Order: sequence, then structure tokens, then C-alpha cells
Amino acid sequence: MTKKPASFEKSLERLEEIVSQMENADPDLDKALALFSEGVELVKLCSAKLNDTKKKIEILIDGKKENFND
Repeated sequence: MTKKPASFEKSLERLEEIVSQMENADPDLDKALALFSEGVELVKLCSAKLNDTKKKIEILIDGKKENFND
């Protein structure tokens, strides 16, 4: 299995490569399944990173609101 990129940006870049390969290269069934599987894992990774970032932003915003109420 291919090593997963560490950053959100690298993961998104790899997802774009996978989509391009599946659209343009017409891979055989086994290769298409492997690409699809890798893509699903990358989507999960990106989604988790986005959710974590959203939570951090919400915490920062809530903290700022509390400071304004003091």
C-alpha cells in the first residue's frame, strides 16, 4: 500500500492525482480498486483534519467571546 501523505495539502494533491488516473488512464479493475481504496482513505484523512481544524477554530472563537464578556 502507498504511504499516506502527512499533510492535508499533500493528501488533497494525491486525491487529485487518483481522480485524474481513474478518469484518463482507464486502469484495469484491480488497479482501479486499489486507487479507489487509497482515495477513500485519503478522504477520511482529509475529513478528519478538516473536522479537527473546525473544532480548534470554534474553541478559539468561543475563547474570544468569553474575553469580550469580561
